[in-house]
Amino acid sequence: MRSTPRQWRTWATAVTTAVATVVSAGVAGATTTQDRDGLSPDITAIMAKPAYRYAQWGLLEIDDETGEVIHSQFPDQFFIPGSTAKLVSVSATWHALGGDHRFTTPVQAVGDRDGSALDGSLVVVAQGDLTMGGRTAPDGSVAYTPIDHTYANDVPGATLTPENPLAGLDEIAGQVRDSGITEVRGDVAVDSRLFTSFPELDPSPTPLIINDNVIDLLSTATTPGQPAQLSWRPQVAPYQVESNVRTVAAGGPTEIAVSASPDGTRISLSGTIAADAQPVLRISAVQDPAAFGRTALIEALARAGVTVTAPPTGPNPDHLVPASYDGTQRVAAYVSPVYAQYAKLILKVSHNLGANLGICLMAVTAGSHQCADGFPVLTDFLRQAGIDPAQVQLLDGRGGNPVDRVTPRVENQILHYWQGTAEATRFRDAQPILGVDGLLAFVCEGCPTCPGKGKVWAKTGTVAGFDAVNQRLAVGADTIGGYLDAGHGRLHTFYLAVNGASAPDIEGVIQIGNDLARIAGLLQEQAEARNHS
Repeated sequence: MRSTPRQWRTWATAVTTAVATVVSAGVAGATTTQDRDGLSPDITAIMAKPAYRYAQWGLLEIDDETGEVIHSQFPDQFFIPGSTAKLVSVSATWHALGGDHRFTTPVQAVGDRDGSALDGSLVVVAQGDLTMGGRTAPDGSVAYTPIDHTYANDVPGATLTPENPLAGLDEIAGQVRDSGITEVRGDVAVDSRLFTSFPELDPSPTPLIINDNVIDLLSTATTPGQPAQLSWRPQVAPYQVESNVRTVAAGGPTEIAVSASPDGTRISLSGTIAADAQPVLRISAVQDPAAFGRTALIEALARAGVTVTAPPTGPNPDHLVPASYDGTQRVAAYVSPVYAQYAKLILKVSHNLGANLGICLMAVTAGSHQCADGFPVLTDFLRQAGIDPAQVQLLDGRGGNPVDRVTPRVENQILHYWQGTAEATRFRDAQPILGVDGLLAFVCEGCPTCPGKGKVWAKTGTVAGFDAVNQRLAVGADTIGGYLDAGHGRLHTFYLAVNGASAPDIEGVIQIGNDLARIAGLLQEQAEARNHS
C-alpha cells in the first residue's frame, strides 16, 4: 500500500527518539577505504554509504583525561541536534535543582475543621513533579522501558511500566485520611500557578502531571473474528473508551488507530490485530490535566474513605485557590524520588515532556512563573561551566524546534564538565548504554558481534520529515553523543552527527541511526585498543 505524506510524517516523528532501538547493528553498503582524519576503514565505509551522498558529518572525540583530540571533523560547525539537545537542557536543569532535589507536592486544607469534617476545600499545590509516583519502584528508582509509552502511537513495541500511575494520589489520599479528615464539605482544587508554558514547548509541560498526561490503551488479540481485549489506565471519570478493534488471522494486519472527542474524554479505538501479534499499546492525550488530576484525587479519596461533597467531575475550581496559604493546614504531601532519577528517565527514553518541563523548572528557580525565563538559567549554567553559549541555539528542552543547533565541541564540553563533578558516575549512567538499556537496548539484537556493547554511554537523536519532491524521507539530523570506555579506567567524550541524509522509507531512517550507533561502538573499540597498545 502506498504511504501518504501524512503517514511519512508520523513515522518521521516516531524515529526522533527511538531510531536505534528496533534493529540490529549490522553494516551494509559501500566498502571504500578513504581515510577521514585517521578513522578506520570500517567507519569510513559507513560514512560513504549512498544515504550520506549529500550529507555533512561532524565528529569530535576527546580523551577526557588528557584533553587530546582523537578525531575531529567540523567540531565548531552547527548541527541539528535532535534529542541530543537533552544533554544540554537536562544538564542545566540538574545543575539548577541538584541531583538530590525532591519535589514535595503539598495538600492544604483551606477552611475550618469540625471534628473529622473539613468545612472548606482541599487544594493540591502542584510543584512540577514529572511522575507523581506513577513510575516509582519499591526501591525508589523511576521505572522505564526501552520504548516508552509516550511514543506508543508512533513507535512499534512501546510498553508500559508495571507501576500504578495513580500511586502518588493514592498516597496523598491515605495521608488525608490519616490526618483525621473523613469528609470534605467543599471541593478539591489544583493550584497550577507554579508556571505558565509557551507554544514552543511541545509537548507542553503542566504543573500537575499524571501518567505523562495520557491515557494508556492496550489491545490484546483473542480469536480471529472476535473483538480484541481492551485494558486501559488510569481509569478516571468521565473518561470512557470504546474499542472496535477486531482480531484477524495470524499473520494478518495489525493496524490500530485512536481518536478522541475534543475534550479528550471519549476515546475510540478501531482497526485490526493479528491473532499472533503481541499486545498493542496506544495513547490518548489528557486535554485538561488539572481537571483530570482533581477528579483522580477525589476518586482516590473515596477509595481511602474520605467523602467530598462536590461532584467529582467538572472543571478545576481555580477560584477556590487562595492568594496565600498562610493560616492553612498541610494535611498531606507527596515527596518524589530524587531529580537524578527523573533525569535518568528523560535521557534513557528521550522523554520529551520531561525535557521541556526542565525549562519551566529552571524558570521557577529564578523566581519566575514564565517558562521562557528558564533559558537565561540555562545560559548561566553554560557560562559557569566555562562553555560559550554561542555554541548552542535552543527554543525548547527536547531538541524538536527548527531553531535548535549545537556544535560537536559544546556537547563534548558538557560531557567533560560532568566528569569534574561528584555526579560524574550518576550522570554517565543516566545515558542509554549500547546493547543494554534505554534507546540503545536493542542495537545488538541479531548480531554475531556488537562493538562497544556495554561500553558506550550515549544519548541519541533524530530529526526527519517527508520529502515530497523525491517521495522519501529527508533525515535532517541523526546524532549520538556520550562516553566511550577507553580502558584502564579512562573515558573519551564524543559527539557524532550527520545532517542532510536521506532514506527511502522508515526502515532506512532506522538504519541511519543504527549506523551512528555502530560507529560509536567502533570508536570505543579503537579507543580501548589504542590505550592498550
